[in-house]
Amino acid sequence: MSRPKAFNTKIKIAFALWWTAWAALQFSVLWGYGLTIVQATVDSLISNWLLAGCCLLIANNMRYYLPGKEKYWYVLAISLALSLMWLLVVRVILGSLFKGDLSYSAILSNSLLIRFGVGLLMLEMVTAMSLLWYSQKEQKNMEERKNDAEKLTKEAELFKLRQQLQPHFLFNSLNSINALIAVKPGEARKMIEQLSDFLRGTLRKEDQQWVNLSEELQYLKLYLDIEKVRFGHRLSDEINCDASAAAMKVPPMLLQPIVENAIKFGLYDTIDDIVIRISAHANNDQLEVVVENPFDPETSNPKQGTGFGLSSVRRRLQLLYARSDLLNTRVEANHFITSVSIPQTI
Repeated sequence: MSRPKAFNTKIKIAFALWWTAWAALQFSVLWGYGLTIVQATVDSLISNWLLAGCCLLIANNMRYYLPGKEKYWYVLAISLALSLMWLLVVRVILGSLFKGDLSYSAILSNSLLIRFGVGLLMLEMVTAMSLLWYSQKEQKNMEERKNDAEKLTKEAELFKLRQQLQPHFLFNSLNSINALIAVKPGEARKMIEQLSDFLRGTLRKEDQQWVNLSEELQYLKLYLDIEKVRFGHRLSDEINCDASAAAMKVPPMLLQPIVENAIKFGLYDTIDDIVIRISAHANNDQLEVVVENPFDPETSNPKQGTGFGLSSVRRRLQLLYARSDLLNTRVEANHFITSVSIPQTI
């Protein structure tokens, strides 16, 4: 576990100014009680330097060891012990320096209880401030580590969702190419070139989190061209995009599973020609994309079209926007309609 950062420069300066002011106050009090300037100065400097050192010792200790709530008695015990040790050292040093001065010795002896109280109060105050400071820093570090872990988990899940879609499409395309090689080698060669361009575009987008809708639609058009080689004249498309929507941002490869779902449940259960319609428009701060495909009500159940493809899109949107209402499906007459709302919050 990483240690919390030590006090910043501003707090260190405030600490130094505080002890300077406190030493000056003690000097004025001692001088007012009849000590000479030299005696008051030496007493104030030695007492406060040693006490400040004890406070720094406790503050530094808190950086490496933060007691739990059940061990706060430990902090009190350490402060009490340090106060007694500090008072003993001060008594010995000052008594030795002014050994022959009876008046100073009397003032020193009579002030021991007050000195102990002041020292204990100072140590307890610094202890409480240090405990609060380092506890907040540790809590902040824990939250940052938690957020980083959640971010990595989310990114890993997003990557997994994107990767799960590619093998399915790749296998279908390779099977179609295999079927075309013998009867239509020219179309097979064209499909290989289109598949190569499609996969190259996929690799370029692996490190991108957002792309313009216009770029996403170009990528989607390439996917549809590949599928048209498979299904021939039976498949056609209409793509309508408002000028204001073209520059809006979308997660890369978000629309491909939706269109794949439309093709699957529009073409697989019918021999008729179908048209996949894709429309996009701006709605205030949201991008609205609608994918529409016809289906045969006698042979196809459109509700089955909400399998892995659409569920993966819904999951991606939930991970990116923390919302579960951005993808919706409905049936109107003989058409299955999928609508996606993409907030422009980036």
